[in-house]
Amino acid sequence: MRSFWVAMVLWVFAVPVLAQDFNTGMAAYKSGNFSTALEEWEPLAEQGNAFAQFNLGVMYDYDFGDYKKAVKWYALSAAQGLNAAQFNLGVMYDYGYGVPKDFILAHLWFDLAGTNDHKDGFKNRDVMAQKMSDEDISKAQAMAVKCLDSAYQDCGH
Repeated sequence: MRSFWVAMVLWVFAVPVLAQDFNTGMAAYKSGNFSTALEEWEPLAEQGNAFAQFNLGVMYDYDFGDYKKAVKWYALSAAQGLNAAQFNLGVMYDYGYGVPKDFILAHLWFDLAGTNDHKDGFKNRDVMAQKMSDEDISKAQAMAVKCLDSAYQDCGH
């Protein structure tokens, strides 16, 4: 029981530090200081912070043009249910940025983003469907169900 309370005390003190690091990274990013943003967000992302992972994905995607790294961070964040990361991962598969172009996986990730209340998830999924065969749409839908049932552990990537 004592170790539980020690862990709780450490967590209470760690949360503000994590938030401070995240906010420091955000302020640096907004001011164009990408090296400081990376310095603040990478440790958080490596510890599993979905928002830091997503922001690293955005930075690698839009600011550095390193699509493979962007996909890595989007995928980690998407696997935690962050709808914006799921949506952006759909875009990466739709256009073949950092991954082979794959309409089935794009459909899957847009569908999951929509399921998680991303405002454009279902709209983009439906646009993808216009490019796909009925068989491919069924495959994407089955994969989305499997992905959700596995808590994002079995999502075809």
